[in-house]
Amino acid sequence: MFGKMTRIALCFALVFSLFAGAQQVAAAEYEVKIAYENNPGEPTDVGVQEWARILKEISGGKVEAVLYPSSQLGAKKDVLEMILMGSNVITIADAGFLMDYVPDIGIMYAPYLTDTYDEYFTLVDSPWFKKQMDAVAGHGFEIVTAKWIYGDRHLLANKAVKTPKDLAGLKIRTPNMKILSKTIEYMGGIPTPMPLGEVYPAIAQGVIDGAENPYPVLWGAKLYEKAKFLTPTGHVKNVSMWLGSHKYFASLPPEIAGFIKDAAEKACLFVNENVKKDDVKAIENFRNAGVEIVEPDMEAFRKAVFPIYEELWGKELYEEVKKNMTK
Repeated sequence: MFGKMTRIALCFALVFSLFAGAQQVAAAEYEVKIAYENNPGEPTDVGVQEWARILKEISGGKVEAVLYPSSQLGAKKDVLEMILMGSNVITIADAGFLMDYVPDIGIMYAPYLTDTYDEYFTLVDSPWFKKQMDAVAGHGFEIVTAKWIYGDRHLLANKAVKTPKDLAGLKIRTPNMKILSKTIEYMGGIPTPMPLGEVYPAIAQGVIDGAENPYPVLWGAKLYEKAKFLTPTGHVKNVSMWLGSHKYFASLPPEIAGFIKDAAEKACLFVNENVKKDDVKAIENFRNAGVEIVEPDMEAFRKAVFPIYEELWGKELYEEVKKNMTK
C-alpha cells in the first residue's frame, strides 16, 4: 500500500514538474508596460488589448504587454518621466505633448489643420515627419506608432455653446499641453489643464465648466452626469502617438523592437476601422442620457483659432506642412 502511494505521489510530482517546466518555457522573455489614462471598455483600451494580443501572437510569446489603464502608473507627466529614464513603458501621447521638446511637431495637433485623416496619414509618411521623428529621438523618446486615431475632439459643457462668444468665462479642462490650452483660449474659453481622472469631480464641484475630448472619452468618463450640453466642434483631428524610451528600444534586439512596432501598426488598423462606429454609439448614449446636442457655428470657430498658426509657428511652416499633406 505504501509503495503504491509513493508511486502515485511520484507521478503527481513528475506531472507538476513537467507543468512548471512548460510554464517556464512559455513565459515571455520580454515584458513591456503600456500605460494610458483611458478607462476599461473605452475604444483606446479595447485597441490596446488587441495590440497585446497581436504582439503575443507575432512574437511567438516572446514579448508580453502588461496593460495599465485608468492612469494606474500615474498621470501622463509621471509616465513620460519614467520613459525618459529608460523604463520599459509605452504611453499614449500626442504631437501637442512633444511640442515642448520639438516645437514644429506641435503643428500636427493644431486646430482645424485638416478635414481628413487621410491627409494626416500622408503627412506621417512624409520626409518632413521623418525629420520630426529623428528630433524626438534626440530628446529621449521613441515614436512606436503615429497613426492611432483617437478621434475628433469636441466640447461638453454645463451650458450651450454655439459660438466662441458662448465660451466666454467658461473654464474648460484640457490636457497639460500648450497647444490645446491655446486652442481653447482662441475659441473663447478659459483653458484649465488637469489630469483626465480629476475632471469628473472638478465639474461636479464647479471648479470647471466643461471639458473637450472625443465622444467616447467624454462618455467613458461619465461627464454627461454633470455637463448636459455637447457641441461637436471637431476642433482637433486627434491622431495619437505611442511613445516609448529611445534608450529602451535601442537596448532591445531589433527583432523584439520590430515585434512591438509591427503589432502597434496592426492595432492601429483595428482601432481606426471602429472610430466612426464608436462615435455613433457614444452620440446615441448621450442622447439617451438627456444631453443636448448643440449645432456650432463652425466658420466662427475656424476663424477664431486661425491666428494660432502665426503666433506659434509662422506662415512658412504652415504652408510646408499643408504641402506635405497633399503629396
